[in-house]
Amino acid sequence: MTVDYFNTKSKGCFPELLGIKVTAINGNKLKAEMPIQQAFLAPNTYLHAGSIVTFADTIAGYSTVLNLPEKAKSFTTIELKSNFLRTLKEGVLECESEPEHIGRTTQIWRIRVLDKATKKVLAIFSCTQLILY
Repeated sequence: MTVDYFNTKSKGCFPELLGIKVTAINGNKLKAEMPIQQAFLAPNTYLHAGSIVTFADTIAGYSTVLNLPEKAKSFTTIELKSNFLRTLKEGVLECESEPEHIGRTTQIWRIRVLDKATKKVLAIFSCTQLILY
């Protein structure tokens, strides 16, 4: 699978609406970017946590697809945990995935969301995916 594969699959779907673009695939890991839009802000003018969760969940899902076992048909998220460290009002978010476990029935992904400009970590996620056959 390629960067173009994921970006093409996103067309007409929620990730495209959010401007999420996969930028690199390195083995079983993905990197992506998402520009902050005014609509992603909470009433307090800072980035809404839901925007960050959606970005991280998307990249965890794409990472799972990249690593699905041969006979698997799909997957579903069974747990998503988030830790927020800081926030932003503008700029571009960067996301990277790291596998904690790639098994036959489950995958666990560690996702880091960063400020692309400073490389400071905004949030850390752990996502468990159930593989469906």
